[in-house]
Amino acid sequence: MRVNTDGIILREQNIGEKDRLVTVLTRRLGLIKAFVRGAKSLKDKKQSATGLLCYSDFSVYEGKDSYIIDSAEPKEVFFNLRNDIVKLSLAQYFCEISMELAPDGEDAEDILRLLLNCLYMLANEKNSPEQLKAIFELRAVSLAGYMPNLIACDFCGEFETKKMYFDIEKGLLYCENCVEYATLFELDLALVRALRHIVFAPLEQLFGFTLSDENYEELSFVTERYLISHTDRGYKTLDFYKSIK
Repeated sequence: MRVNTDGIILREQNIGEKDRLVTVLTRRLGLIKAFVRGAKSLKDKKQSATGLLCYSDFSVYEGKDSYIIDSAEPKEVFFNLRNDIVKLSLAQYFCEISMELAPDGEDAEDILRLLLNCLYMLANEKNSPEQLKAIFELRAVSLAGYMPNLIACDFCGEFETKKMYFDIEKGLLYCENCVEYATLFELDLALVRALRHIVFAPLEQLFGFTLSDENYEELSFVTERYLISHTDRGYKTLDFYKSIK
């Protein structure tokens, strides 16, 4: 069965002299691996549409052992990311998270839209890299079913106190009066509200909050630890991003 869908290339691997194996986050099929025959030929139209970070329209069919892309038309290739090693490394981190969290064989519109928006913002310097990193980490892991409970103190139900405390492993929030019940990460209200915004805001409003540079760093630390804790793995692209940032 042939499927027409848009998607973005998360990983590419050269196969032989002419072919390419790609990992694609697609809107209709979720995360797939697919062969692109002749993709390395400069004369092949698929060459410009199936490279890393290319967002394209694909025609895909399922072969005996894997999917095969028989046509592809580029929609956005994110040139601005390719010209900056720091931006590119962060974009590849987003791709690695997507490969971990995106669904297989089913609709993946939410995480695809999140990824495309974050890449656009990163390429065009609309938001700081640390803000985009925090947004992608927490929103992606929440979409995958690991949404933290940030509505109120899990013990007493208090919505806000001057200081709040976050249990990263359990994804629970506590007020300053209940801090004795767990080993928690201290958050001021600006960070609490930023975390709530990332989890609950509509995509159209997701990027519309501001913090100080220091708070962005702290927010990024919290979301990173939460992602790593709930996916139970490290990320080589994150290590590389940190080494060159």
